[in-house]
Amino acid sequence: MFGLGVPELVLILVIGLVIFGPGKLPSIGNALGKSLKEFKEAVHEPAAAKEDIKETVSEAVSPASTENHGK
Repeated sequence: MFGLGVPELVLILVIGLVIFGPGKLPSIGNALGKSLKEFKEAVHEPAAAKEDIKETVSEAVSPASTENHGK
């Protein structure tokens, strides 16, 4: 995970706790988690759209190619 070990993660957590305080830290973590989830979904979205386009094109081409072979 980005070359970070347990000591580095603990240090980041302590610094975050000092800067934001214990009341704000859970909401910041929640917002960060949601952002990361949305980013992952956005990264995978083009691949899914590409597959949909491939399926649509192959469905459109298949009937046309069988009609041309019969002539």
